[in-house]
Amino acid sequence: MKRIRLGISSWSTPELEKSGFYPTEARLAADRLRYYSSKFSVAEIDSSYHFFPTARNIDLWLENTPTDFAFDVKAFSLFTGQPTPLSSLPKSIRDKYGSQVKAKGNIYLHHLPEEAIDELWARFDRTVNRFHDAGKLGAVLFQFPPWFYPQTASYDYISGCRERLPGHRLSVEFRVGGWLAGQKEETLEFLRRLDIGLVCVDEPQLFRSSVPPVAEATSSLAIVRFHGRNEETWEKKGIPADEKFNYLYTERELLEWLPRIKRLAETAEVHVIFKNKHADYPLQNVNQMQSLLGATNVKG
Repeated sequence: MKRIRLGISSWSTPELEKSGFYPTEARLAADRLRYYSSKFSVAEIDSSYHFFPTARNIDLWLENTPTDFAFDVKAFSLFTGQPTPLSSLPKSIRDKYGSQVKAKGNIYLHHLPEEAIDELWARFDRTVNRFHDAGKLGAVLFQFPPWFYPQTASYDYISGCRERLPGHRLSVEFRVGGWLAGQKEETLEFLRRLDIGLVCVDEPQLFRSSVPPVAEATSSLAIVRFHGRNEETWEKKGIPADEKFNYLYTERELLEWLPRIKRLAETAEVHVIFKNKHADYPLQNVNQMQSLLGATNVKG
């Protein structure tokens, strides 16, 4: 059986800080990361979705975690088809190409000249390489939006992402059920062919955006993300994350995933991430899952 790593979606949310998880002496960000990484063996970097991390921040993350720690790095929003503020682009890119952008407000990748797109991808590749060279890269996580449908252009785009980041483990999370409902086998075979991991999800069902809880390993790394099952807030707009993901899993619900996770671990390293970030819910559930998996410690 391959390694199973357990963690929560972020080590620096206000909810986690208020939960009492951190000791009082862990006041600085570096102190909290050191404490977090003494309890868990994987973390997601959410900030890379919003802007390019600075070299200093990357150094701090790498320096304050154990040698066997892993980071799943979220792909920049612009690379996943999400609307992105122009101000989120690196200053050097804005200074060089900003006058060529005609869009007002948020931009999409097609608003930029090809040279700017190439430079952004090259810069992101250098960012990812920092984690890879330190031996701490889990995967680059692409979270595609609900309007990213299973069609030829989407398959081509994912193939392009693989070409842009050769030699790195990539994982994709879909936000529309058609990928794993109407054409599940085609999707899985496509991901296997490109050596890209499927992000397996637990989330509310019966919505257009709902992705079924398919547990398949399509690469050497499988990520399982627990979003909670709060149907009332799942598609509600303009609410804070701690309200949207306000859900505490029962032991019975976690037990549903136990054989799936163990089966994934037969062929792939598995990252189990709890994203139900309301109060201390992810902490409660990750510790429950650790006990259910029968691990000797929470690192998995």
